[in-house]
Amino acid sequence: MKKISTIFIMSVLTFSVTSCATIFTGTTDSLTVTTKPEGAKVYDRGVEKCTTPCSFKVSRSLTDRSVEIKKEGYETKAIGLDRKFNPVSIINLFGLIGWAVDAATGSLMKYDTKGYNVELTEKKK
Repeated sequence: MKKISTIFIMSVLTFSVTSCATIFTGTTDSLTVTTKPEGAKVYDRGVEKCTTPCSFKVSRSLTDRSVEIKKEGYETKAIGLDRKFNPVSIINLFGLIGWAVDAATGSLMKYDTKGYNVELTEKKK
């Protein structure tokens, strides 16, 4: 009985000091963007990430986030990134430290939609 109690206590302590969502699911997601027409550049926080069609990694965040799509001769388009609660972070139920780390790294949330299809509008002359 003492051995079972020790194992239980060690398990609770382990989960109370770890940041489960960060450890199990990481701090980034891979997003795919396709555009019509192809060849547009995707910018995340002002930094060029890729040219469509493409995939790129984006850091998770607790705040609203968007990327910009730019192509010469077309209107710039901003698309909001859809996110949802990361259920893995529930494992932190016993640990405030884990919740804090997951919140700081953005791992409490994850990006819901992994693919974005964007139709660009030509600039009016």
